[in-house]
Amino acid sequence: MSVRSRFAPSPTGYLHIGGARTALFAWLHARHHGGTFILRIEDTDRERSTAESVNAILEGMAWLGLNYDEGPFYQSHRFDHYRAVLERMLAGGQAYRCYCTQEDLAARREAQMARKEKPRYDGRCRNLTAPPPGNPPSVIRFRNPLDGDVVVDDLIRGRVAFSNAELDDLVLARSDGTPTYNFTVVVDDMDMGVTCVIRGDDHLNNTPRQINILRALGASVPQYAHVPMILGPDGARLSKRHGAVSVLQYRDDGFLPEALLNYLVRLGWSHGDQEVFSLDELVALFEVGHVNRAAAAINPDKLLWLNQHYLKTSDPDHVARHLGHFMGLHGIDPALDGPPLAQVVLALRERSKTLVEMAERALPFYREFQDYDPVSLKHLTADVIEPLLALHTRFEQVADWQAPVLHRLVEDVAAQHGRTFGQLAQPLRVALCGSAVSPAIDITLELIGRGRVLGRLERAVQWLQSQEPA
Repeated sequence: MSVRSRFAPSPTGYLHIGGARTALFAWLHARHHGGTFILRIEDTDRERSTAESVNAILEGMAWLGLNYDEGPFYQSHRFDHYRAVLERMLAGGQAYRCYCTQEDLAARREAQMARKEKPRYDGRCRNLTAPPPGNPPSVIRFRNPLDGDVVVDDLIRGRVAFSNAELDDLVLARSDGTPTYNFTVVVDDMDMGVTCVIRGDDHLNNTPRQINILRALGASVPQYAHVPMILGPDGARLSKRHGAVSVLQYRDDGFLPEALLNYLVRLGWSHGDQEVFSLDELVALFEVGHVNRAAAAINPDKLLWLNQHYLKTSDPDHVARHLGHFMGLHGIDPALDGPPLAQVVLALRERSKTLVEMAERALPFYREFQDYDPVSLKHLTADVIEPLLALHTRFEQVADWQAPVLHRLVEDVAAQHGRTFGQLAQPLRVALCGSAVSPAIDITLELIGRGRVLGRLERAVQWLQSQEPA
């Protein structure tokens, strides 16, 4: 049987890292087995589902590169089909109408709790042969088996058994006719031929109910894999203060998608001591049965380390495509004026942890800076005026504006003025970039370009001369 997995988010908010990890595991499971990955939008909650949330989910999936083979399917487009299935279940006796009011149900629950019983529906309408007088509003309930067990052979948690006596008759459709989550999920998984359901372990208690409905419909029961939750670094449930933000926020904070994917897959799954995986390696190695049963805790430092690794080792053209977006946020189009962005990536990637940081460090290569960094001004003193003027003269004469040539030139001028290379490089760096932080000075010179270099040297000399006593 061909493997078919699915990711089925509810569009009531953004795609957060917990959902993204579930999507990744389901995607890897399908790709590992040469199967099909389905995207389904579970938007039956009309009040909370929004188009903005749908777009955020689709955009997050696209940024991560989790391409789907079928879908997106929208549950809101399938209401007529759900109603037809409900009618068949009513006609076949697998479901029945329940006329109990909310007030009745609340009173019974309260009485059950007073007797220290588990609150559950008592099946009062289960055997009605006709509606009460006046045919009041009703919900549709599933006729759950009264005895026996439901066994879930979970791929992660192992064998989990549930007693049918503990499962009440689930509501399949509300009084206004709208189907409930547990019913639509079952119908969709059945219709779409899903063979493996990978989802958070907060859904485990829904699974025996869904299995019973599938069996009542005569459908095959898929395999289930319930993924443990993600915790904050303090061991508490993940929240916004821990970084439980939109996947797109990680994009906007300057993380590469492959770094976040690598980070997410290691939250609960491992392959020996290996930390860094290419996507091809993950597809080849991933087995959902090897996901750890224990909850995983996020580690922001680990994500930064991975991101820096990918910035340093990825194809510079690939990093440049992502970096271009952040340059645009600064109002810079690298294609119009300045060095090729891939060369900038090569110059800055060793010391950049995020694309945001890299873009900020790249600004001097494309536009003038406003002021000198006060901390760096200690390098820009009156005694460097003559060496800077000498450099200006020599730079004007350079025919081949390349880093090796420029390196030798700086060495020559430094020696002529009784300085080491480093003693001249620092004031030159401040003159060119406004601060004492930049890549190697010869690379910096090459990337800034002759015209800007000459102009900034003139500016630095004029500034130094203006600081001298009258």
